[in-house]
Amino acid sequence: MADTKIRESRGYASYAIWVSLSILVIGLDQLTKWAIIKWVDLYDKWPVNTFINITHQQNTGAAFSFLADASGWQRWFFIVLGTGVSCAILVWLWRIRREGQVILSAGLSLVLGGAIGNVIDRIMHGYVIDFIQVLIFGWPFPSFNVADSAITVGAAFLIIDALFLSGRQAKSVLETEADS
Repeated sequence: MADTKIRESRGYASYAIWVSLSILVIGLDQLTKWAIIKWVDLYDKWPVNTFINITHQQNTGAAFSFLADASGWQRWFFIVLGTGVSCAILVWLWRIRREGQVILSAGLSLVLGGAIGNVIDRIMHGYVIDFIQVLIFGWPFPSFNVADSAITVGAAFLIIDALFLSGRQAKSVLETEADS
């Protein structure tokens, strides 16, 4: 009985940690976007070095400005999609809260924070504020923001987990069950 209570309290603590990471991403994302709106004029570019600019862009589409030229329906589509994905991730994090899957949980938390950060932009402005521009051999890569970066790193963690960790954990559970 006491062991179950300890496990459950650890589960709550784990969930709180991963949700806190998401909240940190949201806060950092919104703080940086606020600074860009306040101090960088739309479409201005401030060179950081030879391959990075700080800029101020408004993206009504998704990644790589996908659907940016649509008639406006995409705003609501991406709000609903981002909200749905965020809810699913919260449930997923809750379900794995006691399993100690650090890479999976970190990946989900980063994706969650990034998704909510961009949903906030779409609700408040009707578009996502992008401000980091990387130049590859002088050519600009599509601008992005902290939320996009968190989603990308989180997706990489999810891939690493899927390829190298979760499959092995599931296999070891099956082997343990077969041995008993």
